[in-house]
This record gives sequence, structure tokens and C-alpha cells, in this order.
Amino acid sequence: MSDELANPNTWQYVCYSLPVIIPLSVFMFNKCCSNKYNTLKSKVVLITGASSGLGETLAHEFYSHGCALILTGRNPTELERVKSDLLSRNDVKNVNKPCTLVLDLIDQSTIEVVSQKVLGVFGRVDILINNAGISYRGRADATTAEVDYKVMLVNYFGQVALTKALLPSMIHHKSGHIVAISSVQGKIAVPFRSAYTASKHALQAFFDTLRAEISHHKVKVTVVSPGYIQTNLSLNALTGSGSKYGIMDESTMAGYSAEYVAQQIVEAVVDDEQEVIIAPLYARLAIGLRYIWPRLYFWIMKYRANRYTSQKM
Repeated sequence: MSDELANPNTWQYVCYSLPVIIPLSVFMFNKCCSNKYNTLKSKVVLITGASSGLGETLAHEFYSHGCALILTGRNPTELERVKSDLLSRNDVKNVNKPCTLVLDLIDQSTIEVVSQKVLGVFGRVDILINNAGISYRGRADATTAEVDYKVMLVNYFGQVALTKALLPSMIHHKSGHIVAISSVQGKIAVPFRSAYTASKHALQAFFDTLRAEISHHKVKVTVVSPGYIQTNLSLNALTGSGSKYGIMDESTMAGYSAEYVAQQIVEAVVDDEQEVIIAPLYARLAIGLRYIWPRLYFWIMKYRANRYTSQKM
């Protein structure tokens, strides 16, 4: 030990300094973390499926950081409600008034037209949040082709078409961030979710490819794969016949809050993350197991399917 460290006065000085150093360090850390969100101020953010659920929560989260929002969805009344809720917030100082536009991803013919309206609002889109989606519950062999097509149309083709419509503007500005809200089920397939998992697998693959192809244009891509979220997604899910599922799953009720997921997504955007998995440990282990020991993974999924079937009989 050096003479300086061995000196009792040195240790005494350190001890006296701790009550100041520790709070100061915490303050500086929190200040650093809060300042990083300043990069979002006045960024133009387009959110699909913004009239409810995670999309609505994302709107509040981005709005709280000073973003200029373009909220899209199929229900104009609900979009205006979200807009009104944002404007009525007293805890947020945001000079940018949100804009609402009706967008139905099922109607592919309108996506190009709406995208031009979008660009006409603020002149650009800095951050595109591909959030809109539809879920599904049913047996693959008892699901109509129309349901398979509709789920794929909303969860994949609609997102891709909107991205392609806005991408030239991002490339022109040499700036932009595309966020695709996928799912853990975009990485692993589970029983009775065939149409949904297929659409999310496709979404994951497309945006992984796009990320590599447009990186030299300084346009970023983030794929977010959440686990279960406490929203009405399962209530509005389609069954194999095309009717609404109408049941709140136990797994959905036990999922993450939409607020927590939205915060994680915003943080991923600020930190320029390429991929984010928001899921508990067992889901992460399942993702790894699928690739490390597929035979065991397939056996577990078969067991899960058989157990579910036997419970319904």
C-alpha cells in the first residue's frame, strides 16, 4: 500500500466525501439518462394502430418527450379521443399538435395515398412505428385461407407497403428510423397461433434484410419482439372461421403493462438498438432452445398442444 493510501487522513477525507459524492453521482447519472431523450424533441413520429392498446400508449410516451405525432388507425373517433387526451395533459410541455389520419392496412390501394398525406403534414417522417396488428387463435387445419390472408395482410403486407411508401423520403433526407413491432412469436412458433406466428416471422425476416440493405443511407431499423402485453389484442383476435375470439387470455392478463413496453421501445429508439426482446426468461430460453436443441423444443410444443386439446375435450 502506498504511503498516501496508508495515511489515515486520506481515508477520513474519503469517508467525509461519500455523503456528497454518492448523491452527486446519482444526480449526474439521472441527468445523463434524461438528457438522452432530448434527441426526440420535435421528431416526427408516425404510429400505426394508435387508437388503442400499445399504439395509444406509445403515443403518450413519444408525446411526453416532445415529438410531433401523426396518429393513424381505422377508427377516426378513437384517434380523435387519443389526440384529445394528449392535448389535455398538463404534465407535458409539447408545442407540436398531434395529427390524425385514417389508415386501414387491409386496403392496400390507399396506403400510397395516405403516405403522401403523411408527408404533407410535417414534410417528413423521422420515426415510423409499425405497430398495427391483429392476433389469431385457432387450429391450422380448421382455419380458412381468408383468415390466413387477412392476418398476413395486416401484420406483414400492410407494414411493408407503408414502409416502402415512406422509405424514399427517409433516404432522401439521409435520416430515419423504422421500428417494426414483431413478437416473441416472430422467433418461435407455438400451437394454435399459425397465422399470427407466420406473419410475425415474415415481418422479422423482412426488416432484418431491410436493415442491412439501407444502412448506408443512414436509415435505422429496430425490430421489437415483446412477449404478452396487457391489451385487448386477444379479445379482438380472429378465430379460424374469421369471428372474434372475444376472450382475455390468462397469459395476456399476466403480461407486461403497455406502459412498460412503450418505455422500452422508446429507449430502444434513443439507443439505436437493432433488436429488442421484451420477454421473461422462459421465453428467451425457448428462443435459444429452438436453435440449440430443436428436437426438445418440438417435443415441448407437441406436449403443449396435446395438453390444450385434451383440456378442451
